[in-house]
Parts: sequence; structure tokens; C-alpha cells
Amino acid sequence: MSTTTAAPAVRRAAAPAATPAPPKDGHLPGSRGYRRANLALFAAGVATFALVYATQALLPAISADLGVSPGRASLTVSATTTGLAVAVLPLSALSERWGRTRVMTASVFTAAVLALLVPFAPDLTSLVVLRAVQGMALAGLPATALAYLAEELHPRAITAAVGLHVAGNSVGGMSSRIITGTVCEGYGWRAAVAVVGVLSLLCAVAFRLLIPPAARFQPAPVHPRAVWDTVRGHLANPLLTRLYAIGLLLMTVFGGVYTVLGYRLLAEPFGLPESVAGLVFLVYLVGTASSAAAGRLAGRLGRRGALYTGILTAAAGLLLSVTDHLAAVLLGLVLITAGFFTAHTVASSSVSRAVVRGRAQATALYLTAYYVGNGIGGTLGASTYHAAGWSGTVAMGLTALTGAAGITLYATRRAVAAQRVARTA
Repeated sequence: MSTTTAAPAVRRAAAPAATPAPPKDGHLPGSRGYRRANLALFAAGVATFALVYATQALLPAISADLGVSPGRASLTVSATTTGLAVAVLPLSALSERWGRTRVMTASVFTAAVLALLVPFAPDLTSLVVLRAVQGMALAGLPATALAYLAEELHPRAITAAVGLHVAGNSVGGMSSRIITGTVCEGYGWRAAVAVVGVLSLLCAVAFRLLIPPAARFQPAPVHPRAVWDTVRGHLANPLLTRLYAIGLLLMTVFGGVYTVLGYRLLAEPFGLPESVAGLVFLVYLVGTASSAAAGRLAGRLGRRGALYTGILTAAAGLLLSVTDHLAAVLLGLVLITAGFFTAHTVASSSVSRAVVRGRAQATALYLTAYYVGNGIGGTLGASTYHAAGWSGTVAMGLTALTGAAGITLYATRRAVAAQRVARTA
């Protein structure tokens, strides 16, 4: 089928036509289309993280109910992120042919429906398989969303819009943990997962009603060889590979900390009930604020300056969380969360800005690294916690942050050297 015949079909299926077409350079900040795109992708972000982390706060309850260790229970989280990491590149490639909004809509609705089946899993194996399939279904959303924003919004609006989308992620992660912790205490973990499924289905409906048509999208045929050539080109780009490595290392820290947080808060010396431990995830609101503010911070300090700020903030939080004083642990979590979301927003938006061709594949590769990092962090975090307690998880996190800081420092030194050459030329 030719490109000219495919384009109208994609536009008709994309969304309601109530929003005027964007200007030549995309929806401007403050316009109706800009607000609708932000709200739609905020809702999609809430659904994504609510579903991905639906079982994270429930791991102690799953361990007790199914009689499995923390490491095996953590597979219910890492299976989802691994499934997402495996499928994100193929589904983002399909969005080049079938349209961003069509792929995003199919992903969020399919994942929400699968979430309603998860509570009926009879054993750990079935639960892990369902969660992996759910992650694969979700894979059509994250990278495609970033590509959609880069295409449909004015360039100066992209970083702020990505920040708001990531803020939706943080709200989803927070709400799923709080809801599941509260529901689980009274009705069990299966009921808690079902409630998250219903919440995500409502977010999917809101997304579909709000998302503006993809007026600037140009469909292209998807050939495996062409996709591979694009991917190979991105992997040969030093800037992109550094950003991918930073995303992986950042998520290793974040995934490790939040995977074992429930175990630590329920154990001595804290001994919190599940409903109270779930409320600790209100700390995610800090991530919501720091994601939205990351664009302004990058404007003042530059992108590398904002990355340094995020990494150092997270490292300070890890060190503070080692103590057995609840107030210090909570403050440490605030710093870890703020630092992570700041650095992640800057890194992910930098990927979108760094390429023109194959933007969906570029962001898909970042998210592949990001979710692989989450799987590594969840598994290593649970294993080190089981072997050495919270201090082992902290040591793992500091090692990953040191790697991220080293990559950023290398990029800074290269940039300074290039500026010196340019001045003397």
C-alpha cells in the first residue's frame, strides 16, 4: 500500500477531530491541542506505571500467600518490565506504519484488560507469565508517546511535556502502591491488583477521549532491514549510547530501592502495617514535582548540570536512608525519588531531541535500557537485601549512580574539549 493511501486511514483512526490542526511547528504551549495532548499522555503515564508496579507494594503479601522468597516474588515486577523491554522496539516500529495514537490506544486498553485477569492467577508461574504478557502489551505506549510529543508539539514545549508525562508515571506508581497497600490489608493482594486494573481502564478511556489527532505524522513502510539499519545507526551514536547507559543505571537504583522498600518497612525496627507502609509511597509526589520542574532546571544549569544535580541528590538520599530512624529514611526516599525523576526526565527528553529520523526507535532503545535496568535493579535489590539487608541495596545503588556520574563527566570533558578546539580553529 502506498504512503499516500495510508495517511488518511491513520488520521481517521487516531482520535476525535475536535482539536484544530497544530501550526506548522506543532502545538504551542498554552494552546488547546497542547493541553489535550498533555492531559491524554498524563493519563497514559498514570496507567503505565500503575500497571507495571501493581505488585511491587504487594510483594510481602505475595511471598506469604504463595510461599515464595522475596527474590522469586520480585519476578512479578521484573517479568513485566522485561516483557516491556523486549517488545518496546518492535511495537514502536509498528507505530511508524500504523500511527502513534492507534498503537498507544491498543497498548493501554490491552494491558488494562489483562490486569483484570491477573487476580485469578492460581500460582506464581501463572502470575509471572501474565505479568510478562502485560508488560509486552504496554510496550507500545512509552516510546511511541515520546515520539508523538516530539512530532506534534512545538520544539520549545517538548521538555516540559515529557516532564508532565513522566509526572503521570510517578502519579501512577504512587497511586498503585498506596491503593494496593490499603486494599491488601483488608481484602488481600488479589483484590488490590483488580482495583489497579479498573483504575487503569478508566485512564485508558480518558486517554482515548483526549488525545488530539496526529496531524504531523507521516506513515512509512516497516521493513525489518530498515528498522535494523535505523537501530544500528542509533547504537553507533555515542550521545545516544551514553543516554541509554544513564537510563539503565538510574533505573537500576530506583527499581532496587522500591522493590525491597516494603520488606524493610514491614520488618523491625519499623514494623509498619501494610496500609501505613503503602502511604510511604506518597513520596512519589516529589517525583511528580521534580519531573515537571526538570525542564526549568535544565534551562538554568544545562542538561548535564541537571543530570549531575539529579544523580547527586539520589546518592545523598541513599546514604541518608541507611539509618534506622524512620524520619531519616523518609527524607532519604524523598531525595532518591526527586533525583531519579529529575535525571530521567532530562535523559529521556535529550534522546527525543537528539534525532530526527527514527525517533520512535531511538526512544524505544532508551526505554529498553531503562526497563532492563529496572529488572536488574529489582532482582539485584531483592538479592542483596536478602543477603546483606538494606545496606547491601544501598551499596548496589551507589555503585550504579557512580557509573551514571562517570558517563556524564566523560560527556562534559568531551564537550569542553570540543569547545576549545572550536575557539582555536
